[in-house]
Amino acid sequence: MFQIKRIYEKLDKEDGFRVLVDRIWPRGVSKEEAKIDLWLKDMAPSTELRKWFSHDPERWNGFQRKYTQELQGRTELIIRLLALGQTHKTVTLLYSARDTDHNQAVVLMGFLKKQFKKH
Repeated sequence: MFQIKRIYEKLDKEDGFRVLVDRIWPRGVSKEEAKIDLWLKDMAPSTELRKWFSHDPERWNGFQRKYTQELQGRTELIIRLLALGQTHKTVTLLYSARDTDHNQAVVLMGFLKKQFKKH
């Protein structure tokens, strides 16, 4: 099972395996505090896409489409995450964005769920 969570939220035993999916380390969080099991910075949107999106809800549809296209080219990383989903009861995708509805983790989780169903 995949779930998403802001890295600033309190650590919970239900988080399971914690994967940071941001390209840039979250501000104000030490590596010790983060308690991440894996940092997949290359799973995050490209720098160009991240800057274009700039967390503007009006660009959300375009961002989802463009990021999904980027994800389709990251087969090895997707396979790695899907494998984690099979070996751990819960995999929590961590992100730092303030907007809990419009961020890369939302898109990534949807993409992973579709891929998981295919396999």
